[in-house]
Amino acid sequence: ILSLAGEELLLLAELKPGRPHQFDWKSSCETWSIAFSPDGSWFAWSQGHCIIKLIPWPLEEQFIPKGFEAKNRSSKNETKGQGSPKEKMLDCGQIVWGVAFSPWPSPPSKRLWAHHHPQVPDISCLVLATGLNDGQIKIWEVQTGLLLLNLSGHQDVVRDLSFTPSGSLILVSASRDKTLRIWDLNKHSKQIQVLLGHLQWVYCCSISPDCSMLCSAAEEKSVFLWSMRSYTLIRKLEGHQSNVVSCDFSPNSALLVTASYDTNVIMWDPYTRERLRSLHHTQVDPAMDDSDVHVSSLRSVCFSPEGLYLATVADDRLLRIWALELKTPIAFAPVTNGLCCCTFFPHGGVIATEIRDGHVQFWTAPRVLSSLKHLCRKALRSFLTTYQVLHPHIQDFLSNATACVSL
Repeated sequence: ILSLAGEELLLLAELKPGRPHQFDWKSSCETWSIAFSPDGSWFAWSQGHCIIKLIPWPLEEQFIPKGFEAKNRSSKNETKGQGSPKEKMLDCGQIVWGVAFSPWPSPPSKRLWAHHHPQVPDISCLVLATGLNDGQIKIWEVQTGLLLLNLSGHQDVVRDLSFTPSGSLILVSASRDKTLRIWDLNKHSKQIQVLLGHLQWVYCCSISPDCSMLCSAAEEKSVFLWSMRSYTLIRKLEGHQSNVVSCDFSPNSALLVTASYDTNVIMWDPYTRERLRSLHHTQVDPAMDDSDVHVSSLRSVCFSPEGLYLATVADDRLLRIWALELKTPIAFAPVTNGLCCCTFFPHGGVIATEIRDGHVQFWTAPRVLSSLKHLCRKALRSFLTTYQVLHPHIQDFLSNATACVSL
């Protein structure tokens, strides 16, 4: 059992831009996206000045504070040598707003890509999508740093990007032009659908891990849920009192969280529309001057890899970690500047945050052994709906499985 209630998280490492930011709107809007690759081997960082930095994980020693021995440090040093991945700089030519790694594609994807595009590097490897200020989306091969594709269609800033976790190379983009667009990189990078319905800029998009639903949030109080099979609007979730700025599905697709300027994170059952819980952000440090810091300005929310914790960042300069069953944070990290976004390392134990001045910081994250009931429920949710999981027979199974382990 993990107990971190009220504790500060430990700073593990920090990345700093190679040259200082000019504090204008152009530089500040480049510090909104960071991402780990699904296998945990790469970290992408919008460094500013139209540059994406691709960094192999774990980090090199120069980023690690003295006195801290990073996990896997010895194994990395032993294997480092010829053929080891090296960090890369990707010049996007435009201000960067969003980044997203693809999952590893399935073998059919490799064959299709090789058939349709024999003249360019094989997209069956890991790729990075970057959303740019001019509405373009650039697709890069991570291992080589080569530009593979340039997707055109959006009429304004591409604010967020999300790949389907299945490996099908379906990409969803969210834009200030008030649309979401669906791209299939296996079909000549064809734009296969435009999703209309938002009346304001679309801030973010998130695809459920079971690839059945897409959630989108715009400069509006409600979030939209779309079918990833028919690309039609399923339902709207209404409950926030101000603009929703971030959303994320749990790893088993059973839960959806949304963060808003109204100081609340709401946890939903996306299948039943039920509002399960609200997490209210209150001021942690009474000495903070409200004229300078606005607790209400939530920026990002995300689930931990096992689905037992949430992380949130806000303009009060705090990273908060929440346990799903509690209404107050179990841990926090104070930061010297406003936070833009956060993301967990896919194998757990680390969370990355990006700060408005372009710095990236890596913090300790809770580690916990999942209960048998949680693991069973996670497995069942891969092929059962909410209603089926709540069936008495399934609940009896979960209870009996837990009881057997405790004997």
